Amino acid sequence: MPIYSYVCKDCGEKFDLLVGVTAEKEELKCEKCGSKKITKEISGFSVGKSSGSSSDSSCPTGTCPL
Repeated sequence: MPIYSYVCKDCGEKFDLLVGVTAEKEELKCEKCGSKKITKEISGFSVGKSSGSSSDSSCPTGTCPL
């Protein structure tokens, strides 16, 4: 299940929610004030390294040049 970042339009609270994929859509609301006026924010993500050998990577240090 993905984790999404939200911000409340009423109180400004920023929070993350684990959003499941179900037949019933859960109504999302602010954790602080309970407002339903929330918007999804762009959030960062990370990419994990596979368990393969280090020779499989073109960037073994994890800091590739641009």
